[in-house]
Amino acid sequence: MSSTAVRTRGRFRGGAGLGLVAWLAGIVFFLPIAWMALTSFHSETDAATNPPSWGAALTLDGYREFFGAGGGASPWPALINSTVASVTSTLLVLVLALPAAYALSIRPVKKWTDVLFFFLSTKMLPVVAGLLPIYLFAKNAGMLDNIWLLVILYTSMNLPIAVWMMQSFLSEIPVAVVEAAQIDGARLPTVLTRVVAPIALPGIAATALICFIFSWNELLFARVLTGVVAETAPVFLTGFITSQGLFLAKVCAASLVISLPVLAAGFAAQDKLVQGLSLGAVK
Repeated sequence: MSSTAVRTRGRFRGGAGLGLVAWLAGIVFFLPIAWMALTSFHSETDAATNPPSWGAALTLDGYREFFGAGGGASPWPALINSTVASVTSTLLVLVLALPAAYALSIRPVKKWTDVLFFFLSTKMLPVVAGLLPIYLFAKNAGMLDNIWLLVILYTSMNLPIAVWMMQSFLSEIPVAVVEAAQIDGARLPTVLTRVVAPIALPGIAATALICFIFSWNELLFARVLTGVVAETAPVFLTGFITSQGLFLAKVCAASLVISLPVLAAGFAAQDKLVQGLSLGAVK
């Protein structure tokens, strides 16, 4: 057998082995979600069995109770609050991060690496360390249980990582394209919206998706700074764990419903996410 054939067979075996590992890793990560989804369609009695009863009868009681059919609280205010806080903060982050990333990549300022390190260093502070000062500020400002306080917090929390990501995306844009637009008379707002943004759209989509996920899943600040009016979906979910016990089927149904927006957004933008992350990582 020739050396070329041996190398080809070795590459085939190596590729098959990596593919098998990838499938196994995917199954390992998917199994808990499948288990949660199946449990959400079981009755509380069947959901509490150990080991789990895979062949138990299916029912929608968990979803009916989650949506308030049994006289419980409605989840819609919490879902709306999470949507408002996540979408609004993500849009604000994109509006602020795009010109900042432009200044650090296409038209870099002096010591731009120090600026990027400063942005990233703000993420090194433990969240719980800033909880008390923010709580006292919100209390004195009369902003407790206010959804717009969460919008401000989520924007400030996600802005450093968004600037960091978008800087790597925008650094891939040829400077000659921007200079050509400026020679044609385009000003900075036009350059950002009609030249830079369309080229960096995959990176912007990836950044927006990550910011949306971080905002939607945030629990600590929402738990401490909100009450009834501005309660978010993760906080509403924790309300199912009571002193009366853990209603597993109902919790699984609630977890699946609350996870659907993130799963749907990730599925819809998966091509942009992969393309955007590759754009910022491959030189």
